[in-house]
Amino acid sequence: MKGKLLAKNRKAMFNRTLLEKYTAGIVLKGYEVKAIREGKVDFEGSYIKVINNEVVVINLNIGRYSKQSKDVDEFDSKRSRKLLLNKKEILDLSKKIMEKGKTAVPLALMIVNNNIKLEFAVVKGKKEFEKKQSAKEKQIRKDMSVEYKEFRRENSL
Repeated sequence: MKGKLLAKNRKAMFNRTLLEKYTAGIVLKGYEVKAIREGKVDFEGSYIKVINNEVVVINLNIGRYSKQSKDVDEFDSKRSRKLLLNKKEILDLSKKIMEKGKTAVPLALMIVNNNIKLEFAVVKGKKEFEKKQSAKEKQIRKDMSVEYKEFRRENSL
């Protein structure tokens, strides 16, 4: 889905293997939308859970909007926020999350058609050796890219 990226969970890809991606609307308050647009989002420790046939994101930290009044009592940066999915997607997601060793984590917040959407994925945790292997593969791809650029630069002269 195309849209402007507002915030990204960089650790999700390193610590886990992505199995299936979803995109959902998220129920927010006005000041939360403004804070997200300012980039005040922290994905640390956040996850998605199905509770009473409703999908919620838990522990997603949305910071305080810079021009928000200080006397707003209702502000809770880590409150649970409802995600907007249809029944078929909710059933599919709950079946996948119930499997052993699988969970759902948020990947990114983005604007699509002037609405804020949360991209999340069903993931499986990586073992330590898998993390090392993926880091090694990433380094190899980076080295090959650098060598290819040098090779093209030398041959173009």
